Amino acid sequence: MTSKKETTIQHRQFEGVVVGDSAEKTISVRVGKTKIHPKYRKQYLTYRKYSVHDEKSIGKVGDKVIFEECRPISKTKRWRIVKVVQ
Repeated sequence: MTSKKETTIQHRQFEGVVVGDSAEKTISVRVGKTKIHPKYRKQYLTYRKYSVHDEKSIGKVGDKVIFEECRPISKTKRWRIVKVVQ
């Protein structure tokens, strides 16, 4: 007898703030990232906005959410919500 191993796939996860929830089953999440300028060594903040699939509409504007990578759901949606932190 051979035993099957259960493998879990690790997906990229980000934490960000919901900035838009006007579309059906989709929220816009802004993720901030700190970078260091190569010459002046000054820290600065950059932002990127992601379209996240929200099947149950649990994310509202201002909520902090965790979302992860998934299969392509539409042209711009490749992320799904995991949970609402705040």
